[in-house]
Amino acid sequence: MAAYGYARVSTLDQDLTVQRRALRAAGCSVIRAEKKSGNRRDGRTELQVLLDFVQPGDTLVVTRIDRLARSLKDLQDIVHELKGRGVALRATEQPVDTSTAAGKAFLDMLGVFAEFETNLRRERQLEGIAQAKARGVYRGRKPSIDMAEIRRLRDQDGLGATAIARRLGIGRASVYRALGVP
Repeated sequence: MAAYGYARVSTLDQDLTVQRRALRAAGCSVIRAEKKSGNRRDGRTELQVLLDFVQPGDTLVVTRIDRLARSLKDLQDIVHELKGRGVALRATEQPVDTSTAAGKAFLDMLGVFAEFETNLRRERQLEGIAQAKARGVYRGRKPSIDMAEIRRLRDQDGLGATAIARRLGIGRASVYRALGVP
């Protein structure tokens, strides 16, 4: 019957200190932390370690639900997995405790709002990109493949797609795409 903490921030320059302190104060004997986006569950190895480790009767503790997941589906999947293993979920800054009916209801509401916030942020980003494109400021990522060099290597040096790909350190499919070969 132990409490295990999970702390997460999205970017490398963010700090986990406040979350770790709160989780220690909540009685967590072990705290796993990582700097990864919460939009997707895959690639979050510290979370997976905790999910694999917790036992029936244990509690997984986070400071806020959005630290656990930003997608309602991921949140529901994690909660379902924990429930199936007899593990409770608790948030220190929100009235979430999956061992109570009210806590479960509040958890679902918070999950909806976390996903809503993510979707709003994505919409604002796309609007900003569209406005920047209209002003001619945003041109996207710079091409990483020099099309002229590919054609030169084929035409002047007589190299095939495999040799061009090796020389430029790119995939052969990229060479074919640049040359217009289906």
